[in-house]
Amino acid sequence: MAAGGAAVKGAAPVLFDAPGPRARRRHRVYGLLALAGALAVGAAVLLRLSEAGQFVGAMWEPFTYRGVQERVLRGVLDTLKAFGLAVVLSLVLGVLLATGRLSSHRWIRWPCAAVVEVFRALPLLILIFALYNMAGLRDAVEGFGNALRNGLGAPGDWLATHYATPTLWALAFGVALYNGAVHAELLRSGARAVGAGQWEAAYALGMRKRQVLSTVVLPQTVRAMLPGIMSQIVVTLKDTSLGFIIMYEELLYAGKLLAQNISTPYGYPYLPVLWVVGSLYVVMCLLLSLLARQIARPRNRREARVRS
Repeated sequence: MAAGGAAVKGAAPVLFDAPGPRARRRHRVYGLLALAGALAVGAAVLLRLSEAGQFVGAMWEPFTYRGVQERVLRGVLDTLKAFGLAVVLSLVLGVLLATGRLSSHRWIRWPCAAVVEVFRALPLLILIFALYNMAGLRDAVEGFGNALRNGLGAPGDWLATHYATPTLWALAFGVALYNGAVHAELLRSGARAVGAGQWEAAYALGMRKRQVLSTVVLPQTVRAMLPGIMSQIVVTLKDTSLGFIIMYEELLYAGKLLAQNISTPYGYPYLPVLWVVGSLYVVMCLLLSLLARQIARPRNRREARVRS
């Protein structure tokens, strides 16, 4: 009875039995052995890197050259370019698919559900590679570039050079299709969480379903699902690194080129390039997280005032 009472009160674990003194000692030994093994592997890796000269200061000298700095900067800008296009497209697609999945018409709801399930299940790398090899996409991008050059002159030539490339749009569309499907599920689950009373009150005021979704449900859904949406936007930024598979010159591809083509007296600077590229990705993700907190701060303040 005492054990059962403890289980009811939550004092005893539910999924496994509480370990006894001997089991706890074994767990400590296992933990120490695992820690020692991890430290040994880490030390061996660091030793090999040191023997290869990756910790020598001369390995960092290439990053003092202006050409290398400009190449890294171009990689960052190209990453942000693809990220910006993918975010806009994925959010628009997510809203459309979520609205379609909430439709009362089967001929709208079922195709939207099929699109969401397919693109959520399809590996993103395969999707990007397939889009890159589509002749239709290449022709459309080429036509778009020619239209910019013929219609805008010199500004159009600049836009076509920087924004009318098949690699950019294959990456942007691929990332947008996958993340748009995820956004659609986030928005749909948030819309389902809105109280039925609010739907009924809106219908009682004479609103159509489209008006209810756009003016009542969707604003609340976005506010409620904002943390999840911002987390997926961070994932979108990291997904742009897959552009290296189609030779889109984003940050990871730029780092790969630098690591393979810059030679020092001690070899190729693989580790310094890894540190630089990885640090830049971390900084961009942290800035996005900071932006998410800034966006959510007014909402948190309003909720705090309501609770008080």
